[in-house]
Amino acid sequence: MLLLLLQVSASCLWLGRSEVVTSFESSCPQFFFRETPPNEALEPENPAWICQRYKNQYYFATSYDRDRRIPVYSAYLYQPGPGKRPKTWLVEPQLMGPTYPKTMEREWSLLNYFNVSLEQLSKSQAMLQDYKNLTGLNRGHLNPSGHHPDSSSRTATFTLTNIVPQDEKLNAGAWKNYEQQTMTRRTQGCNTTYVIVGAVPGNNYIAKGRVNKPSHIWSSACCEVDTNHRKAWAVIAENDKNKVQLLTLGELEDVLTQLYRRDQVSLFHSSCPRE
Repeated sequence: MLLLLLQVSASCLWLGRSEVVTSFESSCPQFFFRETPPNEALEPENPAWICQRYKNQYYFATSYDRDRRIPVYSAYLYQPGPGKRPKTWLVEPQLMGPTYPKTMEREWSLLNYFNVSLEQLSKSQAMLQDYKNLTGLNRGHLNPSGHHPDSSSRTATFTLTNIVPQDEKLNAGAWKNYEQQTMTRRTQGCNTTYVIVGAVPGNNYIAKGRVNKPSHIWSSACCEVDTNHRKAWAVIAENDKNKVQLLTLGELEDVLTQLYRRDQVSLFHSSCPRE
């Protein structure tokens, strides 16, 4: 009996180390304004909460839809810096279970060093094969690599759990303009900017029905100017048009509430301005 208890205890401790966590509040709250993640109105039927870890450090947080194999949203701190765009794509072994590595790995490494089959991996998440031979779509980052200051933080964004099938003209056009130009202007005077970027599930799929193509891509930000002053903004884009609509945070929350048809959506702590 003692041996059994020790085994159960050890198992619980091991599970507790997994970066697929039970809540962001207890595991990686630093990526959310006042440590408050979005409410449950966006939550899918089969979610995973991932504290995205690379080289033994947390870089952002992702709510992941296991069934549709796309992120619901990714949350991060806006800290842009110069540097090259990474080329290595990573996956999340932890989505297969707690006995697998807790950090991002390349597909090749998993298959060759961890005795993982492509079938095992494919059941838990999207793979590189799912994004091959796309027409009119490409791999769209929610959390963009260019919003991070160094090589490791940028590489961490190249996990497929941070990727959705995005209209290629939108990704290279109006959305890129928002990420690179509008964000630069809007964050002037901000000490800390918290960002949450998400995707609304659509009715279409790629990869023979494996990966959902979102109907909309959206982004929101809450900026701390100083202790007593904050500002916020948001955008949304239909995922088949090269156009981004600038909104207040409150307007985006209302639009998402209509699109999800659930409870009222709340993306940030209530002290972040909605107007």
